[in-house]
Amino acid sequence: MERFLAFRLEQIPLVAAALLIAFTVHEFAHAYTAYKLGDPTAKDQGRLTLNPMQHLDPIGTLLIFIVGFGWARPVPVNRFLLKNKRIGGILVSLMGPISNLLLAIIGTAIIFVLITTGMAASMPSMVMQFFNLFVYLNVLLFVFNLLPLPPLDGYRIVEDLVSPSVRAKMTQYEQYGALVFLILVITPLGGYTIYPIIHNAVPFFIQSINQLFSVFL
Repeated sequence: MERFLAFRLEQIPLVAAALLIAFTVHEFAHAYTAYKLGDPTAKDQGRLTLNPMQHLDPIGTLLIFIVGFGWARPVPVNRFLLKNKRIGGILVSLMGPISNLLLAIIGTAIIFVLITTGMAASMPSMVMQFFNLFVYLNVLLFVFNLLPLPPLDGYRIVEDLVSPSVRAKMTQYEQYGALVFLILVITPLGGYTIYPIIHNAVPFFIQSINQLFSVFL
């Protein structure tokens, strides 16, 4: 069974705990940003909350354990209610991934404190395992969600960057793009497309974050 999982069996509880935080904060960031920019849709539907059960997507969560990355249930956004439709739309889409990057930085800061103070040596090994997984998963979600494929945040950002006519065409074919995305995720084709991007970008960002704190060592 374990060979079909992206994580070892003993890591599953730690991954689940990290994902509860990562997914929840990600979707809350979308909802909060939209609300502040004039769109109460997410708030009215109970998504302006840090309750994980309001944000988890069964398939997206399951894929994290199987292929190593996934997604939460998208927050509903009515861009026509945003104060500035284009800039507001970009900010709403961007704040989800940015929240994961910030969580990764916070997680790295905690690891740094635990190591430099010597507390890590006296703690159970699973504590450091959790924070390392926490950093990895949040960087993974940051990178993954910025891919310009529907229904990811990167695609929504591209939608708001292009002209209205191009956006209309993108919307027309979006359902097919989502199908292509799923095919890339669950078939070997991903090994030639999105996987190389993720497998190179994630270590780069983790190393960059570590370098921010290495100057204090």
